[in-house]
Amino acid sequence: MVFEGLDTYSNVFLNDQLLKATDNMFRTWRVNFKRLAKPGANTLRILFRSPINEVLPVMARMNYELPAGNDQGEKTSPHTRKAPYQYGWDWGPRFVTSGIWRPVFLEAWDDARVADLHIQTREIRADIANVTAEVEVIAAARTNATIVLNNLTNKTVTRRSLTLTPGTNRVALNITIPHPSLWWPNGLGSHPLYTFKAQLLIKGKPIDEARIRTGLRNLELRRQRDDTGESFTFVINGVPVFAKGGNWIPADSFPSRITKDKYRKLVQSARDTNMNMLRVWGGGIYESNYFYELCDEMGILVWQDFMFGCSLYPADEAFLENVRQEAADNVKRLRNHPSIVIWVGNNEIESGWFHWGWKERFPASLWDDYRKIFYGVLPDVCASLDPSRPYWPSSPSSNLKDDPESQKMGDLHYWQVWHASAPFAEYEKQFPRFMSEYGFQSFPQLETVATYTEPADREVSSPVMMVHQRHPRGNQLIREYMLREYPEPKDFESFLYVSQVLQAEGIKIGAEHLRRIMPHNMGSLFWQIDDCWPVASWSSIDYTGRWKALQYYARRFYNDILISPHEESGNINFYVVSDRLQATAAQLQVSLLDFEGHTLWNQQQDIQVAALNSKSYWNIPIDELLAGKDSKSVFLFTELLVNGRT
Repeated sequence: MVFEGLDTYSNVFLNDQLLKATDNMFRTWRVNFKRLAKPGANTLRILFRSPINEVLPVMARMNYELPAGNDQGEKTSPHTRKAPYQYGWDWGPRFVTSGIWRPVFLEAWDDARVADLHIQTREIRADIANVTAEVEVIAAARTNATIVLNNLTNKTVTRRSLTLTPGTNRVALNITIPHPSLWWPNGLGSHPLYTFKAQLLIKGKPIDEARIRTGLRNLELRRQRDDTGESFTFVINGVPVFAKGGNWIPADSFPSRITKDKYRKLVQSARDTNMNMLRVWGGGIYESNYFYELCDEMGILVWQDFMFGCSLYPADEAFLENVRQEAADNVKRLRNHPSIVIWVGNNEIESGWFHWGWKERFPASLWDDYRKIFYGVLPDVCASLDPSRPYWPSSPSSNLKDDPESQKMGDLHYWQVWHASAPFAEYEKQFPRFMSEYGFQSFPQLETVATYTEPADREVSSPVMMVHQRHPRGNQLIREYMLREYPEPKDFESFLYVSQVLQAEGIKIGAEHLRRIMPHNMGSLFWQIDDCWPVASWSSIDYTGRWKALQYYARRFYNDILISPHEESGNINFYVVSDRLQATAAQLQVSLLDFEGHTLWNQQQDIQVAALNSKSYWNIPIDELLAGKDSKSVFLFTELLVNGRT
């Protein structure tokens, strides 16, 4: 009997006898139930216990409380292997769920079964790919068998005869694929997938099989020393890739009700706005197989966190073993997906230890516990089960070489804009190697707000609206930033609208800066793509699937060729950023207009846009451009034409 998701503490009874006790939402539990089964009708009963009440006695025996600042209630989440966001977050409600959240099914076999199929690419060249398929077979007794491996895409077959022994058997079969079709991220090429089938034969008869789809690609996380520290660049098929995208949270407070249609629309929205990476954030869930299949099909790279976020965790032997099994289950489940390009231990725990006062408030032994999990158990599992991908201990992190929020190496989360009320211009003073989080809130549009309000509630500070604003200073910060840039909105609907424009304009400043400074920085993942319920949040797509202004803006600032004028030292520099693999002939057109649409000045210049590069192709002194005109009554309009089209 296979349980793919039991949330979380449960006793499983078959015919009123205990079959299994569970304590991890993220594990798959496999149980031989023959000893308790009987002919005819059987009764399966699963008794779930409160995740809160389970932990309170444990906490009562401790001399300190593990930090869990986002828990909206008792701080029990660090002790339970369960989705952290369900205890509450600053964009989500507290729904500490219990129940069956993934399928339960029976699996019957006699002599042997195929437990796993793992495709590993050893070498890829233009003319050939050398691939190894590792097949895991569970056998009940010693027997002779044959493994037949079919490359269903290329119609080739490889086979191996062997003698199975009781228990786990692993057999490796090498495959050669001539002229392989490479899998590329969105914007750099196509995303072809190969289908492989491993079939187990005993006495010439098919007994069991496993199928997987995967893509063929080279992967490197390039961390090279340079004049300013150490690079942090994903290199796919030899090409350094600027990661463009955002952070992904679970798309519902109750993950079992996320439909395939919702998954598809969200991932398509990322693809259609020129994104090539989503970060599956460590406070949520290991996503469904379907999510990763969509990312494979659409060329969306996945930065995959393990599910630990913003807390310290125990490290007794039972907890460590539970984490080890959780990691093994999910690494084995997901490792065939070409979209996944990194395993990351957690979200912001190193920042918490060094910058949130944890180091001063808690015993030093908790840092030792941290290292046991994130520098011990998790990298060990990844090295054993998936050595083809890099492991990174935390986000952000410098791998203990520097401050975890270093701008010299590793990845960075930057939150002075928003949490510290810093102006948007502060984005342009940041020079990280990879920006994996930054963001700003906005409200959904009126049609979405109408799904959770009555007309009388439609005032920003009404009780209902405040329930749907989980950040304690959210409305205050939106208004503060808004009044720096715009007049007071005239009514509720205008406030919603202007909040989205404010968010989009602010993130645009950050995103364009991060792209202009490539290759020093090679990633821009804003917080966040989606919502788990209808709420004021940092999302670019609200809970109903409606795009906010930010998602539309992203389509431009993540375009493969970006024109980005920038004021520097009294000049306007006209930067062009290209993610294309080839140089591009273009024409830069610049016009100065007044608000009646009259052209006061214009100029064109032919340029050759370098591949995979950012640079200024032209500049002009601002005083010369204005020539005495009032800067508040004119605007600069810039176009980049390629083959006569903008």
